[in-house]
Amino acid sequence: MFLNFFFKLKDARIPVTLNEFFTFLQSIKLDFIQFNTENFYYMARASLVKDERLIDRFDVVFAEYFKGIETLKLEDVLEHLKVPKEWLQKMLDKHFTKEEIEEIKSLGGFDELMKTLEQRLKEQKKTSSRW
Repeated sequence: MFLNFFFKLKDARIPVTLNEFFTFLQSIKLDFIQFNTENFYYMARASLVKDERLIDRFDVVFAEYFKGIETLKLEDVLEHLKVPKEWLQKMLDKHFTKEEIEEIKSLGGFDELMKTLEQRLKEQKKTSSRW
């Protein structure tokens, strides 16, 4: 996924090295961004742009390449990847205790829990944008 982003940066004549690209990939693995597009943007920019004169070019490439990333939902990704529901159930069983699974069910199930999480994230975003 990110290899094409690297090539787009190179096409825009942003001198990104392989070492910088690998640093970018490693920083994604560190879970610093935590599904926050703003954190992801700044982390990518800090990793891949050495010269502040290139920030505008980077912004154009980033916006074009990751257009719509904020609207992606987990269900869309799972559907696109064609992940079987049985596999998801095995992952739930592996990472959650029976008590935790029962608590999720008592809250309306996984879908309802994800809706609540999405709503809280939107509320947090509104609160943080006021500051």
